[in-house]
Amino acid sequence: MARTRLQLLGPVQLFDGDEPVPIGGPGVRGLLALLALKPGKVVGLDDIIDALWGHNPPATARTIVHGNVSHLRRILRDIDGPGILTTPPGYRLDAEPEWVDVHRARSLLDRAAVATPEVAAALLAEALALWQGPALGGVPDSLEAPELEDLRLAVHGARVDADLELGRHAELIVELSPIVRADPLAERTAGQLMRALYHAGRRGDALELYRTVSRATLRTLGVEPGAELRWLHERVLNDDLPQLSRESSHLGAELSRESSVAEAISQLPAAVPNLAGRGDELAWLDGLVTRAEAGQTTIAVVSGTAGVGKSTLVVWWAHRVAHRFPDGVLFASLRGFDPHHPPLEPAELLTQFLLGLGVETARIPELLHERVALYRSLIAGRRMLVLLDDARTAEQVRPLLPPSARTMTVVTSRSRLDGLAVSNAARQRVLGTLPPDDAVALIEELAGPASLNHALARLCGYLPLALRIAGARLSASAQRTAEELVDELGNERTRLAGLQVEGAEDGVRAAFDVSFRGLPGEIAETFLRLGAVPGVMVGPHLMAAVAQIPVAEARRRLRALAAHNLLDETARDVFVPHDLVSVYLRELAEQELGDKERDEALGWTIRYYQAVADRARRRLGRVTDPLDFTGVLGDDAMPPLTGFAEAHDWFAAEWPNLLAVLDAADAVGRHDDVWRLARLGHTYRVACPLLDEWTRMADLGVAAAEAADDVAGQCWLRLARCEIALTFELPGFGLADAERAAELAAGLADERLAASADLHLGRALSRLGEHDKAIERLAKAVEEAPDVTLRGQALSSCAQAEKRAGRLSDAIAHQLDGLRADRELGDDGQVVASLDKLAELCLRAGDHAAAERYVWEAIDLAISREFVAREGALRLTLGRVLRAKGDIDGAREQLAMSVRIYERAHPKLVGEVRAELAELR
Repeated sequence: MARTRLQLLGPVQLFDGDEPVPIGGPGVRGLLALLALKPGKVVGLDDIIDALWGHNPPATARTIVHGNVSHLRRILRDIDGPGILTTPPGYRLDAEPEWVDVHRARSLLDRAAVATPEVAAALLAEALALWQGPALGGVPDSLEAPELEDLRLAVHGARVDADLELGRHAELIVELSPIVRADPLAERTAGQLMRALYHAGRRGDALELYRTVSRATLRTLGVEPGAELRWLHERVLNDDLPQLSRESSHLGAELSRESSVAEAISQLPAAVPNLAGRGDELAWLDGLVTRAEAGQTTIAVVSGTAGVGKSTLVVWWAHRVAHRFPDGVLFASLRGFDPHHPPLEPAELLTQFLLGLGVETARIPELLHERVALYRSLIAGRRMLVLLDDARTAEQVRPLLPPSARTMTVVTSRSRLDGLAVSNAARQRVLGTLPPDDAVALIEELAGPASLNHALARLCGYLPLALRIAGARLSASAQRTAEELVDELGNERTRLAGLQVEGAEDGVRAAFDVSFRGLPGEIAETFLRLGAVPGVMVGPHLMAAVAQIPVAEARRRLRALAAHNLLDETARDVFVPHDLVSVYLRELAEQELGDKERDEALGWTIRYYQAVADRARRRLGRVTDPLDFTGVLGDDAMPPLTGFAEAHDWFAAEWPNLLAVLDAADAVGRHDDVWRLARLGHTYRVACPLLDEWTRMADLGVAAAEAADDVAGQCWLRLARCEIALTFELPGFGLADAERAAELAAGLADERLAASADLHLGRALSRLGEHDKAIERLAKAVEEAPDVTLRGQALSSCAQAEKRAGRLSDAIAHQLDGLRADRELGDDGQVVASLDKLAELCLRAGDHAAAERYVWEAIDLAISREFVAREGALRLTLGRVLRAKGDIDGAREQLAMSVRIYERAHPKLVGEVRAELAELR
């Protein structure tokens, strides 16, 4: 993989060493670029479609993306490049960032920031050389990444600064002059050129350059140039512009020497002694300081759920950077979510700030707009930091925003305050929980090291408030052990009570309660109903079903909860509460919803999953049971799930919720719902086997059908258990369940169920070596199958039984009939399986040409439909066919590909393939 690299800074191009690798047209290039911009991170399928087609995607957009992913996987496999993994709700490029030129450029820029000028200039020149033309060349016009141009400008600007420090003024004049002529509004470049001209002895040219830029900004923007350029102009006029150096490169450092404030204001509260983690957030805030020092208006909003450590982070950071704000720091708690006091009015906050700025009480105006005007006039031109902590709304904040571009404002809130981003171009950062190691470090800061601290941190959901409470509880009592606290927090019914400090009112439950009580009416009602919905996540379609509202309204309410940081939108339309918020939600629903309301919410949840799971399984493959929930919900109330890939992704994403709904329904005795939902989920597990979860679901279904005294349900779920035994070759191969199902089916007038029971019983007998009995039973199933679906399954199973009995010609004939049935049904998954079986049968019969023809057809179809695990099996079959033909090199190549696929998709089967591959070496 080290030889493989991807170019995005220019025409999008894949390289194997120095050789370009053709990858296809704009759509394929755009897809690879999107994944490569975020290596190691999931890019949602909807985001890919939006980027590649904008607001008008074709109806087949999802199919096109799936096909292009398969195409790219083949190309990357051929050059031993990184893999593209299907990770709901999209895809992830499994590559190191250095594989992509964009991330190499960022790395070089970061290294240059701490290097000497000589080294920095070389590193930045290397980074600039990565640009081979306009970034993202050859991709669809709708795919935009303006951050790449920002990156180029940052690299170029930093390189010019390094050259200025090294005194390369003549070279820079030649380089920068045409850039400024072409774009006189590029103030940073103009300022760098002014420096170069001045230090090259061309002071008059530097002054003329300023006049040119000033005229352009006035004519185009109607304003004077920015603070930095004006400062440079003044220094050139006075003939005292110092040489650029690392110590004086920030505008603030140069301006601070001329500050007119006699004594800096400092209103910061005390900070914690140590801050656990938060490196990325600190770097983000530091970067915004640099923007403010460059004369750009800078407003930052740090939001997050209750207890996530917003104030702790910002106050700790402010203490660290206070020296970069020579005129001082203003701080105010806006009490937006204080449980005991109403939010402070802007008038009160302005009084606090005016007093801090030295205004006598008697001189503070009565009217709000006059206070605003006085406040703004006092801080205009000053280099200050203003911290507004715990804001409730954007309206509470706006009167306090300074007018000066040299003053930076940081706001914290439990809400995202999107209004500030719209009206004031505020930069936003949502604070998440701590990484596990940092969470443990926070506990150990208070209570010392202990072996159970990792478990304790996990039970605290890595939420800083909970972690501090847990650490404080351990440190406060020598008698309390970590084991006792872990036991207490391990029980969900006592977890929130355990995260409370005696005598304090800022426990986790209290913090969440304040957030909930402050929600608007219908948003609070939606949040409350979520507590009655089992599962780990929710989407607008499920919420619409539970709340009995339109999907669009459900989406609006969920996004409002995300804006209040009570839910996290982890992907498009996927909303997940923090672990402790989930516990709080369940407690809240038990306390504030009646039994009838909770039962209705659970009922609608069950109906939703029955309807959508039924829709999804019909996209995955054959459905043999009679369950049909197509009329439970309207089409507009369900996700569309138009094809196999969408249905597969839905099941994969919703599987934890499905199991949670099953458990919740079982706990309240809704046995009919349980076995039906278990049977609906069975189809997905046939396509994507997973022993433990599949077995648990089937066992739960059998028990529920027995409790409901539903004979048909018992049959269908026992057949599901038989399928599990056959799939994983469990002892007995499911014969007992198949026999019992056949016995029960005999008493029912259901041809479909009887044929299915014969089918499973025949398969079980065949695997146990009872060939004659098996073939007799399977032939009966073929003859009595009421539809082509069951007939196709019976034909394929009969062929496999005949293969085990050594009747290869009969087996091939039946498998060909089965293939025709699969094609008639349009079931690509079964077509691939039938082709693979045909290839194996022909290999056994010595017809190598037919075997190779069938397996190649199956491989092409498997790749186009992304049947990854199935492709691994097909490569194994092809390797065996080629080995039998004497093509050892070809066989070795196919088996090696099978190993690579199985390592990702089916690790348990890798050993067998590796053993065969070893025989060929």
